[in-house]
Amino acid sequence: MNRTTPQHGERRCYLRGCRRPECRTAHYRYMSRYRLDRERGNSRRVASGPTTAHVRNLIAQGWSRSQIADVSGCTEAAVARVARGVHPTVRADLSRRILAAQPTIRTVNERTSVAAIGTIRRVRALIAVGYPLIAIAEASGITKTALGHIVNHENDTLTARHARAVAATYRAWSERPGTSVRSRKRAVANGWPPPAAWDDDTIDDPAAVADWTGACGTDRGWWMHTLQKLPMCERCTAAHEEWKAEHRGLPSGEFQAALMASRASASSRGTGIAEDARELMRLGCDYEQAAARLGITRQHLHQELKRHPETATAA
Repeated sequence: MNRTTPQHGERRCYLRGCRRPECRTAHYRYMSRYRLDRERGNSRRVASGPTTAHVRNLIAQGWSRSQIADVSGCTEAAVARVARGVHPTVRADLSRRILAAQPTIRTVNERTSVAAIGTIRRVRALIAVGYPLIAIAEASGITKTALGHIVNHENDTLTARHARAVAATYRAWSERPGTSVRSRKRAVANGWPPPAAWDDDTIDDPAAVADWTGACGTDRGWWMHTLQKLPMCERCTAAHEEWKAEHRGLPSGEFQAALMASRASASSRGTGIAEDARELMRLGCDYEQAAARLGITRQHLHQELKRHPETATAA
C-alpha cells in the first residue's frame, strides 16, 4: 500500500503546514478524539512485542512485507519498522490490523503452510455426500496417504498448494452427490457434516460451526435433525433440552400439543424453500431475486438447495 500525497481535508495536510479551513478542522477533530481517549484511559499505543512476533512469524511462513501491508491496510515501511522492533510501542489500530492478518490459501505462495481446518472440513464434507477418499485424492493431485493424514486431523497445517487443490475439487463436486455408500456411512459414523452445513465464506474459520439444518441452535433444528435422520449436533441438543425445560410446567395435553406443533414446523420447510426456488428460477428469477421473493438470504437459499438436491424424476 503506497502512501498517497496528503489531500486538503486530511490531518496530514495540516501537519505539512497547510492552514486551509478544512485541514484545520481535520486536525482539531483528531486532537479532540485524542484528548477524549486520554480522559477515558484509552491508550492509542500498545506494546509492540506481540505485533513484531506475529510479523516475523508471517515472514518465516513465506509472506512478503508487501503482502502483509496489503492485507493489513498499511504501508510496507510500517511493516518493516514493526518487524525490526524499532519502537517499544505501536499504534493500537495498526497492531489490531496486523494481528488480524493470517495465512490463507488465497493470500500466500503455494509452498507456504496454512491451517488445515478448512481442508479437513472440505474433504470430510465430500466423503459425507458419497465421494471416496481415493477419488478426492486423485482429483486434487495428492496421495491417498497424505490426504488420509489430513482428513484424520493428524496435521494442523499443510501447504497452500494442496489446500487450493482440495478447495478446487470441493467447488466442483460439493453440489452434486457421489455414489459411494461406504463413504456416506463412514461420515455418519464420525459425525462429519456435508457441504450444505458449511458456509463457503467461513469454512476456513476455526471458530465457524457447522449448521446441519439451517436452524441449528434451535428446537426446530433438533426436530429437523430427527426427522431427516441427520447426526445430532450439540447446539440442537442443548436447544431442545432448553425448550423442554421452558414447557415442563404445562399440563400433559398442552405439552404434547406444543411438542407436535414444534415438530410440524420443522417437517418440510427446507424442502418447500428448495422446490419454490427452483420453480422461480425456471420462470426466470436469478438467485438474488428468488431469495428476495422467498424472504430469505441468498446464502440461506443456497444452503437449502444443497440440502435438498433435485431428483432426476423431479427434473
